[in-house]
Amino acid sequence: MSQNTFFVRLEIKDQKVRKELEQIIPSIERFQIQEYSADPKSCDLWILEIGDDLNKEFQVFNSIQAFGTGMEVFLTSPRLEPDLLIQALRAGAKEFFPQPIKKEEVKAALLKFKERKDNIRLSLEKKKRGKIINVIGSKGGIGTTTVAVNLATSLAQSEGSLLVALIDMNFLFGEISIFLDIESSLSWGEIARNISRLDSTFLMSILSKHSSGVYVLTSPTGLDGVNVVTPEIIEKILSEMQEVFDFILIDVGQSIDEISLKIVKISDIVLLVAALSLPCLTNVKRLLWTFKKLGYPPIENIRVIINRYHKNSEISLKETEKIINKQIFWLVPNDYLTTMSAINRGKTLSSVGPGTEISKNFIALADKFLEKGEKKIERLSIIEKFLSGR
Repeated sequence: MSQNTFFVRLEIKDQKVRKELEQIIPSIERFQIQEYSADPKSCDLWILEIGDDLNKEFQVFNSIQAFGTGMEVFLTSPRLEPDLLIQALRAGAKEFFPQPIKKEEVKAALLKFKERKDNIRLSLEKKKRGKIINVIGSKGGIGTTTVAVNLATSLAQSEGSLLVALIDMNFLFGEISIFLDIESSLSWGEIARNISRLDSTFLMSILSKHSSGVYVLTSPTGLDGVNVVTPEIIEKILSEMQEVFDFILIDVGQSIDEISLKIVKISDIVLLVAALSLPCLTNVKRLLWTFKKLGYPPIENIRVIINRYHKNSEISLKETEKIINKQIFWLVPNDYLTTMSAINRGKTLSSVGPGTEISKNFIALADKFLEKGEKKIERLSIIEKFLSGR
């Protein structure tokens, strides 16, 4: 529905009333009468006349309401019995115009409608959108997927009802489904091939829900969808996800192409995963230089994470920060046995070793992305409530 123009559909039998409404409605700024041939689901407001057959006409009223929660219905009728007014109120009618209709009453109702809709739109625009956390590896095999998976599950299992999504953007070779033991025939390739259908309902039908509470969007296992994906399609998918989720974590691996650069550009946080080795740190330095040349993301939004850290490394933390000319954000301890056990069993670190240092480390890392003192309010959407019962 347009944010600028409100489309009004008339279901009026009395021709005199119809003509009066056809004169009143367009006289108010941003209101337009919808053509009868147009899709009825695309209108913003219905004005429905109630006549002699109350049961039939209220069935029509209920079917209109089923089109969408953003649509409103006004009723008009020559009948003024108290029972009719009560039934209209209970059914959810926003306004009722007795006949003969009064021009000023209709105008006042339409202006109130416009004010309501504008307030809702402004509220949605001010609403905090979900944060995109982009996890990039400085080198293959550095543990990018381990960081993405366990940060996502730690966020999902934090206090409150945060909705967390995890996207595998490793073309063809994504491993998130293996790390979480998820079998799904659907991936972001399915969305890319059907981008015109993209809305919250379609999106949630593609995602796989893990036992940790994380919603996973896997990568294609073949070329399905890869050949049609574009930076614009990825941006549209992520924009839709921001309307549903509090956090969207993306594992892009080590690729730097037009798709991954688009993700970098729209991400709130970019996590560069490295180890204390010269090849890794050299690549981190190159990536930081590349981002600076591109002009995005802002340097303060880039965080360097050292994975598999142990204090006896040949390269010290002080030397590391000197090499990359940036402060290290986080250290993930080296725990080969627990990590490999989790990967091989398709489980999270918190489920394999809940009391281990590395498991606690990811919980503490998740807390870094939660505002201190923030009261986490349950914001389960209708879709989420529906899916929780599947």
